[in-house]
Amino acid sequence: MPKFRHRLLLACAALLTVPVGAYAQTVAVAAEEVETDAFWRNATIYFLMTDRFANGDPSNDRAYGRQPDGDTLRSFMGGDIAGIIQKLEAGYFRDLGITAIWTTPVIEQVRQPFSEFGRSYAFHGYWARDWTKVDDAYGTEAEFARMVELAHQQGIRVVVDVVVNHAGPPFETGDPAWPSDWVRSGPDCDWQSFAGVATCQIVPALQDIRTESDMPVEVPEHLLAKWREEGRLEQELAELDASFERTGYPRTPAYYLIKWNTDWVREYGVDAFRIDTAKHVDPEVWAALKAEAELAFAEWKANNPDGVLDDSGFYMFGEVFNFGAAGFQHAVAGTRDYDYGDMHVDFFDFGFDGLINMGFATHARLPIPDLFQLYANETSGPLRGVGLVNYISSHDDQSPLDPRRENPYENAIKLMLAPGSAQIYYGDELNRSLVVEGAVGDATLRSFMNWDALETEAGRSILQHWQRLARFRQRHVAIGAGSHTEHSWSPYVFSRTLGEDRVVVGLADQAFGALDVHGVFADGTRLREAYSGEEVSVVGGGVQFATPRSIALLELAGE
Repeated sequence: MPKFRHRLLLACAALLTVPVGAYAQTVAVAAEEVETDAFWRNATIYFLMTDRFANGDPSNDRAYGRQPDGDTLRSFMGGDIAGIIQKLEAGYFRDLGITAIWTTPVIEQVRQPFSEFGRSYAFHGYWARDWTKVDDAYGTEAEFARMVELAHQQGIRVVVDVVVNHAGPPFETGDPAWPSDWVRSGPDCDWQSFAGVATCQIVPALQDIRTESDMPVEVPEHLLAKWREEGRLEQELAELDASFERTGYPRTPAYYLIKWNTDWVREYGVDAFRIDTAKHVDPEVWAALKAEAELAFAEWKANNPDGVLDDSGFYMFGEVFNFGAAGFQHAVAGTRDYDYGDMHVDFFDFGFDGLINMGFATHARLPIPDLFQLYANETSGPLRGVGLVNYISSHDDQSPLDPRRENPYENAIKLMLAPGSAQIYYGDELNRSLVVEGAVGDATLRSFMNWDALETEAGRSILQHWQRLARFRQRHVAIGAGSHTEHSWSPYVFSRTLGEDRVVVGLADQAFGALDVHGVFADGTRLREAYSGEEVSVVGGGVQFATPRSIALLELAGE
């Protein structure tokens, strides 16, 4: 175990009997010593909406009696864990160069459609009903275990989406309300202060968990009845008793949710959490969650030595909406802080290894040299050593880059070769349109995966472009985590280096036949141009290509 990870684990373990509010200072001290693994700073994370990716088992499409009667793109459509397994078995993620798969939550969701903002089911996974069980529409716990196993066999990490801020909407029947000591009834968020963001209801209809509460609570009666009906009441209660006895935590809502979420790590070997609505929860909760996740991950590794990929620690990154590089919106320029209005918070001091960069889709409208230099400055400056997760589209950012997918080749280059880690949103690599007639709001971002694109020459060509870029990135941590040096503008040539890892990239609108690699690769060095597969030798500080091209990805031959 790396030394800094060992120190963090010891610091967290020493605090197991301390209430949530005592975590901030200690975790902040530990965080100063921690640099996020280069693997994660360069990761290529494939983010898929479980219900919209692949339907591997049509028999579960109408689980719990749900019907296809929601508004446009707001019903369950059949995607499931079995579908993800099929794509893993087919090598889809491996061939694409993916290093981590992030799924939307697969926990059991509310069963009925919600109609306040249009008729919508919980297909997206963010309206929890029971954090301890896989929703029948997504599959089974056995299938989830198989998915993780298959991913690990291919060297791919698994990220699960964690929702602690809220449960799903309540209904009179089928999806009962959580007790008032678990959830708040107001006030609505006003977005003007920490309290107006973190201790309020982000959506009045959702049941906002009292994550800041110090008052012990009992398991809600509706959950007890459900577990009793499913024949696992005694098991669930015994596990809760054992957890609270081990940790000494009070039985507050936050600690129940920490236990339930980290069980997925302890039981199945999940490698990372993506935290939903992070700024709406007291950040000290996230520090406690990370501490327990680290311990759960270490326990899983000890119990499953044959399934361990390496000695990396548990990774946690989050969605702090409106946080981004270069002082984007509520990010404080020149720092890692998020500005609540009345206070600043550095989420990296509370267990986070990375944050989603909500500024990238805007910044990516810059010319490539300007974009890459901007991010080189950020990742070598205020965001040095931490994870910055870039994306061009997502499930809830309604200002994606190029929603009509008019520049797919350039979009891929910008995301795959920019400093930082990369989040591919399902369908980016197949040019899935983000403009769907009849879909309102974020639904337009959530159409079913356009697998039929693979039947066209254009679709296969775009996918191959993404594959070449992502596999190059996968082989070289320097691309996302290394130092950036600009060598020329016409063609645009830059290098990235991290330790012994070195690459040179050339890009231009017009084809070029040679590149200067002086200062990066010595004369006589044999190089491979990874986009085409051509091998060349360095002569006089440069390389000459047999066929001119507009993109060149140079690496040592044999890598």
